[in-house]
Amino acid sequence: MKVSIFDVAKKSGLSVVTVSRVLNGATSVRENNRQKVLDAIKELDYRPNAAARSLASGKTGIIGLIVTTLQDSFFDAVVKELNETLALHGYYLAISVYDGIGSGESHYLIQEDRVDGLILLSPIKEDNYIVELKRRGIPYVLIDNQLPENDSYSITIDNFKGGYAAASHLLELGYTSIAHLCGQEMFRSTRERRAGFLQALQKQGLAPFEIVHGEFEITMGYDTAQGWLAEGKLPGAVFAGDDNIALGVINALMEAGVKVPEEVAVVGYDDHYIASQLHPHLTTMRQPADKIGVAAADMLLRRISGEMKRGSNIKIDPELIVRESTVGDANIQR
Repeated sequence: MKVSIFDVAKKSGLSVVTVSRVLNGATSVRENNRQKVLDAIKELDYRPNAAARSLASGKTGIIGLIVTTLQDSFFDAVVKELNETLALHGYYLAISVYDGIGSGESHYLIQEDRVDGLILLSPIKEDNYIVELKRRGIPYVLIDNQLPENDSYSITIDNFKGGYAAASHLLELGYTSIAHLCGQEMFRSTRERRAGFLQALQKQGLAPFEIVHGEFEITMGYDTAQGWLAEGKLPGAVFAGDDNIALGVINALMEAGVKVPEEVAVVGYDDHYIASQLHPHLTTMRQPADKIGVAAADMLLRRISGEMKRGSNIKIDPELIVRESTVGDANIQR
């Protein structure tokens, strides 16, 4: 038998009106009641009738998500959380992999009122999107956007704090010769992680061993470490701009018989799935995909319902996850 909104109300012990308000993203519902409804929806596997809701509300029941790539486990985790959270509210997530829109070009998800709202995950040309979204009156939320002036309606990671924490961890272990391998300069995360790293070193009166610019790719870390090995000069530690770069560094060092962390310590960023599977397991800065996804979905639902009148930026802290690539006999000056 098909589960109805009345079944959800009975299961949660609340009224149909309250259940309906939760489904429509109303923020006036008390948090404990909201959670009761979401728990009941999940337990009963309730799925609102999208067609009926669309006819009644004039909405599509679809949220669009534009992402630059899905070849990234952090992005995958955010998308999974978004999909699950929005489904609980009766929305279908339509995903498009697209790297930006050129001047005068409009993305198909934005055209013809196909979506009730749009989420942009780490957009490259966000200004082009925002102009079109505002023109069409489509609510949107940015995740990991590149321009601080677009922080209204955005969820960002405190990447400065992440870079600072990564460097501080290595400094506390006694390392003084630390290299940083950056991603592409177009990304705000690259610039902020580097700035945090440099501030931590400057507070100790230190300069970096080297700062290398490249892409968030395994080959970037591998080639850089190969260059150091060829020159016969290695840093005591490396802060990699992401886990892919860190993996490349570790591969090159271990191929050459250089022990990690005994001879060179390595810290990554993101906490990709691979980070806990490597040997040695990778110390890294975790970006909490669950918190990011829930915060973005909640903000967009409040925009769609009309309950969020003013822009807001939610900044989420990364978390240092200490594993084998930095622990060990490292408490000496290097």
